[in-house]
Amino acid sequence: MTNLIQSSSRIAVFTAAILSFFNLFASPVEHVLRYSQPAPSTTSGWEKESLPLGCAHFGVSVFGGVEHDRVQVTHNAVLSGREKRRSAANLTNALEINLDFKDGEYSNYERGLSLDRAVAWTKYDCRGVSFKREYFTSYPARVLAIRLTANAKGAVSFVLRPEIPFLKPWNKKGNGDFGRRGTVVASSSSIAVDQELERFRVKFAGRFAVIHEGGSITSSSNTLSVAGADSAVILFACDTNYRLSPEVFTSPDSKKLDPNDKPSVRAEAILVAAVKKGWKALLAEHQADIARIIGSASIDLNASKEDAAKTTDYLLSQYKKGKKSRYLEETYWLFGRYLLVSSSRPGSLPANLQGVWTVHKNSPWGSGYWHNINVQMNYWPAFITNLAECFEPYAEFNAAFRPGTRKLAIAYLKHHNLGPIPAEGEAPNIWCVGTAVYPYVVEGGPGGHSGPGTGGLTTKLFADWYDYTLDRKALEKYVWPVVHGMSDFFVRCVIETNGLYLSKFSASPEQMVGKLEDNFRWGIDKAKYYTTTGCAFDQQMIYENGRDLLRFAKILGREDDPVVKKVRAQIDKYCPVEIGVDGQIKEFREEVHYADIGQRHHRHISHLWGLYPGRQITLDRPALMAAARQTLEHRGDPSTGWSMGWKVCCWARLGDGNRAYKLLTEQLQPTTAEKGQDGGTYPNLFDAH
Repeated sequence: MTNLIQSSSRIAVFTAAILSFFNLFASPVEHVLRYSQPAPSTTSGWEKESLPLGCAHFGVSVFGGVEHDRVQVTHNAVLSGREKRRSAANLTNALEINLDFKDGEYSNYERGLSLDRAVAWTKYDCRGVSFKREYFTSYPARVLAIRLTANAKGAVSFVLRPEIPFLKPWNKKGNGDFGRRGTVVASSSSIAVDQELERFRVKFAGRFAVIHEGGSITSSSNTLSVAGADSAVILFACDTNYRLSPEVFTSPDSKKLDPNDKPSVRAEAILVAAVKKGWKALLAEHQADIARIIGSASIDLNASKEDAAKTTDYLLSQYKKGKKSRYLEETYWLFGRYLLVSSSRPGSLPANLQGVWTVHKNSPWGSGYWHNINVQMNYWPAFITNLAECFEPYAEFNAAFRPGTRKLAIAYLKHHNLGPIPAEGEAPNIWCVGTAVYPYVVEGGPGGHSGPGTGGLTTKLFADWYDYTLDRKALEKYVWPVVHGMSDFFVRCVIETNGLYLSKFSASPEQMVGKLEDNFRWGIDKAKYYTTTGCAFDQQMIYENGRDLLRFAKILGREDDPVVKKVRAQIDKYCPVEIGVDGQIKEFREEVHYADIGQRHHRHISHLWGLYPGRQITLDRPALMAAARQTLEHRGDPSTGWSMGWKVCCWARLGDGNRAYKLLTEQLQPTTAEKGQDGGTYPNLFDAH
């Protein structure tokens, strides 16, 4: 229990979790994102103003337009190639759902998203009639449900018009990166969408059903038109031919998926079951599910009920003027949990660096599973805010891609003349990870900007899984193989130097030399990653992973395991934390003064890994805590949003709640920065970067 006690200050996870410090009592107000105008139907409007829904199996972005309502769908298996970086994969927009109306001038407009109920809505008055649309995505039923109502009989009329984005002819040789083909076929009261992408041969099937009360429904080739109805319900289900397995990561692109698989059959079955249940039963089932998981933790900061009635963008603007809103802060805390719940549930793919939402043809960074901080930050809130089940999709994903990285680990060891190289059949758990992993491919092994990779940063999530849940089955099935295999790799990555075991090839993520100004521009300014031996990031990962291995070996009675014995012999000579002459935690062993090497205000704080999420710099080591504080002071507060979130966690771990709150308030500011280089929050509470 010692490590758990030492980590009791771990109360600020991700950007806003500092607010939950031992105060888990239900707030008396409902937490709602609220707006007085639709989101613009543009890429910028999607990013800054659309509202996210998700059942983890797929994500939905709602714009809330009056004459044209756009509902955009993302599925984390729908990938193409990535322009200007042809070796990488790319998550792309799966489907556009268009709802066209003849409504003209309107008044009393409101749209919103209840985080407590995971239900969005759009309301307005037009021609003397009050119209309302409600939207939710159900995890139990795996459907999107939309209900359209009005306070006058026969007033509901609309056209349902699905659209496949970014259609492009296939390469004649059948080996292109961006080919996309498909059909949208309407008949009676249903629509079938079938498409196939060329790069990985992924098939996406979408099925719609429209149930209306009163009025009439007609179909054209690709649309359904409802006229004069009292109300109507639109149900949407989808599936793909993607099946998570180790083979999908190792097979050639054109053979990763079964060409004979029929996701249309499964999508149709899901839809039929949803139609049979109907709106009321689907909503009740959804709300019971959300109440259980979202309600597993809560926060009460004595929020103002008056603020609950104000629009979110107004609260943000007032917050920037110094008018703090406990309601906004509570909502921000809950929004982080809501996003994880919406994008990662058992049976789904895990949350990528944009969760389960993208609108792009070419997503930023391909919307992959980037392991140099993004995947880890997604799941930092999972355990401290009682969402352990949301981590299960990543555990399954890791188990699937891990075997395919064995050859990458061996290649890394050979390239850097490390070892011993495991023979065939030896070291069955050995694995590694660099940065980018996609549902179909591990883009590459370590050896770039993070030395032996970011596996230790990843395995800490698994260690936390056991520490917070004491789940013995999870320990044996998932945690032990992950931690053991990473230790088996790490003990081969170090060399004995002056009585220490140091990572022979080492780098602190994205620290460069050659262009050190803080306004460094990626792809324009010339610079290169700085590589060395035994930098703090790598040594802290190796030490933390090894320490977790030793304590899990004791729990499981595996202390005679050969890898455990190697770690036990090395661990006291890893020297994970050193202090420089400026009182700072040294990022590099050869560093004397702070920022001798690299950018002074770099957004990564990799040398503080041992403070957070690690447990090496703790309250019972005051000299290290003081050095960590000095390092954060040198690094500075302003940065990208995700970096400020990490710093919030670090200040909280230092026990400085006021400083953590200062960073939170600076992040919770509206921003117009197109690139989000200075952090900030968009009107829909998405982070600006």
